[in-house]
Amino acid sequence: MNISEIKVRDYRKNLYPIEDFIINRWSARAMSGAALPQEELLRLFEAARWAPSSGNFQEWYFLYAHRNTEQFDHFFSLLDIWNQEWSVRASVLLVVLSNRISPKGKEISTHAFDTGLAFENLALQGVAMGLVVHPMGGFNHDRARAELHIPEEYSIHCMAAIGYPGKIEDLSEYNQNREYPNQRKELNEMFQEGGFPPASA
Repeated sequence: MNISEIKVRDYRKNLYPIEDFIINRWSARAMSGAALPQEELLRLFEAARWAPSSGNFQEWYFLYAHRNTEQFDHFFSLLDIWNQEWSVRASVLLVVLSNRISPKGKEISTHAFDTGLAFENLALQGVAMGLVVHPMGGFNHDRARAELHIPEEYSIHCMAAIGYPGKIEDLSEYNQNREYPNQRKELNEMFQEGGFPPASA
């Protein structure tokens, strides 16, 4: 079964009306291994480009590597074995960074937040294009910084795999059993009017 056949709303029930593309974004793992043309990748980057940022600093910076290149093999080697198991069929691997320092040399307190907004734009554009976009925290940050020569003023946030939907059967049995859109906490577990109550004495 190809993951494009999964009906996301069989798994996810929103309490209030929202746009389908938001519900349909999920971090699938099954990818086909087909190459992603550069022009299609640039559409994702264009979506990220238009994210909001504090002071319009646009601090995000993405390193990328297409499959069947030396760069892809290098990026792939940075991943932990659990992510390597399924991302081997990715079309593109990303390393997502943000520049913490403004042009005037001051720390940008929102650099990580702004970069998250840019990545979400990219991920939602991926939904519109029928792609899998899966961010990953499981990789060697120290090796990434050293081997990709990432300057100290850049924070390393995540890696991500991008690809065309593939067959669930190509995944390990462990990943096959969890290849479905997951749920979210209830609204009252995430949102609260006003501040926190005062700490008890």
